[in-house]
Amino acid sequence: MASAPAPDVDAVVVGSGPNGLVAAVTLAEAGLRVLVLEAAERPGGGLRSEELTLPGFVHDLGATVHALGLASPAMRALDLQRDGLELVHPPTPLGHAIDATRSAILHRAIDDTAIGLGRDGRAWRRMLAHLSTKWPGLAASVLDPTHLPPHAPRELFAFGVRGLWPATLAGRTAFRDEPARALFAGLAAHAAVPLGQPLTTGIGLMLGGLAHGVGWPVARGGSQSVADALVARLQSLGGELRTGHRVTSLAELPGARIIMLDLTPRQVRAIAGDALPARYARRLDRWRYGAGVFKVDWALDGPVPWADPALARAGTVHIGTAEQVARTEREAAHGRHVDDPWVLAVQATVADPTRAPAGKHTLWAYCRVPNSSTVDALPAIEAQLERVAPGFRERVLGRYASSPATLEAWNANLVGGDIGGGATDLRQLAARPSLSLSPWATPVPGLFLCSSSTLPGGGVHGMGGYNAARAALARMG
Repeated sequence: MASAPAPDVDAVVVGSGPNGLVAAVTLAEAGLRVLVLEAAERPGGGLRSEELTLPGFVHDLGATVHALGLASPAMRALDLQRDGLELVHPPTPLGHAIDATRSAILHRAIDDTAIGLGRDGRAWRRMLAHLSTKWPGLAASVLDPTHLPPHAPRELFAFGVRGLWPATLAGRTAFRDEPARALFAGLAAHAAVPLGQPLTTGIGLMLGGLAHGVGWPVARGGSQSVADALVARLQSLGGELRTGHRVTSLAELPGARIIMLDLTPRQVRAIAGDALPARYARRLDRWRYGAGVFKVDWALDGPVPWADPALARAGTVHIGTAEQVARTEREAAHGRHVDDPWVLAVQATVADPTRAPAGKHTLWAYCRVPNSSTVDALPAIEAQLERVAPGFRERVLGRYASSPATLEAWNANLVGGDIGGGATDLRQLAARPSLSLSPWATPVPGLFLCSSSTLPGGGVHGMGGYNAARAALARMG
């Protein structure tokens, strides 16, 4: 892997997404000299923010809501507030608009949520009350799944008993009315797989428990602030970041004891080539990418005119019936489109008005589509918004639509518009990307993977990078 003269470093990290930056900081904190190479002109990967529509309107190109960041052991240990990061909360974490006359609100307080769910309130408490108070141990166990024994065995067992079930089954058996069923289906759909698959209930429980336990905050000024704080920490430790530096081969990299790739299997194969043993290369070649998303960012001349005014206080709003949620996820996973998809929307300016000029707002939304879809989903997304927020189109000052190809063009890790680094079904969760107690290590000495294609998967939690760095340090002795 060593090559020509280059900076005198101990570790090279390729890619500056949240996992790559957390890996770099972890290695730098251990006293290593670290160089990060990023193909884009700005660091952050899925954390980047830009003025996509109009001047003064800040839009997140990828993630906006950072519940996992608040719960992640890696991010909590870093305490990025010391580097200028400020997380701010909307009045309520989540709203779910079923149609123009029905909605459900997930409040920070579980009792308030339960009251709003009527006769399903008791079932909501029963499912989520324990998780909302025991989240530190549970989050550590789920996000650090190879740690033995588990960080919190009792909490993990209780979570697993319920979380292993398909979300469609859990929703039908636990709840009697549509508001609670739709609210839970929207939470579970963040798994990005059909809701009839095992473990999807676990995703819904985890995200719902965190909404009650820590909230769903956003970063003031845009998610770029998270990346900037990580870069500031890295540089304070003597690490170096080079942007606009695309790596096409391991042979281009400086000699280093550790090489860390914040890349998905497709990019790893392209860069590593024949350096990988044939058996491991075949495993990466069999990696399956999940459904894509079609995303739209809007600049608005005022708040979204929701039919239910309570939705105006929610940072995130899901739109659709429980059946629509399940059908959209199922059809997209099987390569088919639906005319009326469920939609996930985030109105970050509800919590952070600095993202838009005074009195103005931003909104982004996406719907799930087949991987690499070329269908324009903008009309379907805006039709869903107009259905639950009549007059929405009249508020639009500017829009920026991102097809799966557009998403992959600005971040090569988003293969076919898959924002999770690969399908997250049971098989690819257990073997991510290989079945091992140290899945971040490759058969090549000193070469490690740290992207969302490794355990514990997608989300801005940094644990893929943190665990990969710990594995690399352990092998250094």
